[in-house]
Amino acid sequence: MTDLDGLLAFAARSRVPEGGFGHLTADGSREDRPQETYVVARMTHVFGLAALLGRPGATALARHGVSALAGGPLHDAEHGGWRAAEDDDTKAAYVHAFVVLAGATATAAGIDGGRQLLGQALAVWDGRFWGDAEGLAVEEWTRDWSACSGYRGANANMHGVEAVLAAADVLAAEDPVQAARLRHRALRSTERIVHGWTRERDWRLPEHFTADWEPLPEHNRDRPGDPFRPYGVTVGHQFEWARLCLHLRAALADDAPDWLLADAVALFDAAAERGWAADGEPGFPYTLDWDDRPVVVARMHWVLCEAVAAAAVLHAVTGEARYAELARTWQALGEERFADPATGSWHHELAPDGTVGTTVWTGQPDAYHLAQMLLLDGPPVRGSVVAALR
Repeated sequence: MTDLDGLLAFAARSRVPEGGFGHLTADGSREDRPQETYVVARMTHVFGLAALLGRPGATALARHGVSALAGGPLHDAEHGGWRAAEDDDTKAAYVHAFVVLAGATATAAGIDGGRQLLGQALAVWDGRFWGDAEGLAVEEWTRDWSACSGYRGANANMHGVEAVLAAADVLAAEDPVQAARLRHRALRSTERIVHGWTRERDWRLPEHFTADWEPLPEHNRDRPGDPFRPYGVTVGHQFEWARLCLHLRAALADDAPDWLLADAVALFDAAAERGWAADGEPGFPYTLDWDDRPVVVARMHWVLCEAVAAAAVLHAVTGEARYAELARTWQALGEERFADPATGSWHHELAPDGTVGTTVWTGQPDAYHLAQMLLLDGPPVRGSVVAALR
């Protein structure tokens, strides 16, 4: 059975002595490749959560990540913000959302430099990415902020919602006005993407948009297995959005609109009913087309993790036994098929027959989805994982 301590021991191997965290291969060795900011930020977040739980060595690892994000080569001291990677100067919303999340978790865990990182990251998010007129974040800038991409994406906004909810939870005592503003922004983004576009499409989540926020349903049809911008409906993101609706509902408390729970249930049910064994084999295909037919049939560990986490949170909120049963069933599938006893983590991609695949992901670089899945089963539902653990 996968446990947090085993996963953390494996994840610690990603530590780069000079600063930051690298990709881990399938055998647990660190891959010699340029660091990516989102990986460093995710690992910092995971080790920050572990530090909150008092896990040995976690505080030092979280501090190592904060230092790399605050002053390493990934941070652009000249123009501000964070490069996507050591070899990629793009300034991406997806990346910056995870830096905000890392800063929030580090702040909650009392990690040196965490509060400064959070403040710096929120300033960039507010000043460069957030569009107040639209209630959504733009996607991507050049290094010097001189040109903004015409593409807009739901994925970056989803993680933006996650990040600002965590930041709001951490800042609530210090600055309740800012915390309220961040939660309102999360509500606006969720309302547009989930309660608007997704509900209008009978709970099929659109991921890609023009600069004017017109949906692009055919985007990347020629590259359907893109790891970040795949064509069609991404089942795992529907589970993530369902869970985020419930975190947002908890954060807003008495001010939460009724549709947040209703939409979470509808979005979850659509993902579960249309995605499960859509090609006749156990598990969830990575993507479906707009008629609910499988496109990329590979099974991703993160999709199953998000399905389990969403089911666990829905059970905590509603008390309905069916969600608890789904969480148990799906987690058992993960232990049977994805779990790698040699590493303590899960294989990141499988073919439908259960053999390890590499069409979209190679190695086991990401502890983020699996760690959160393990941590969300049990604590009360709050605005963020860090708030639940605190």
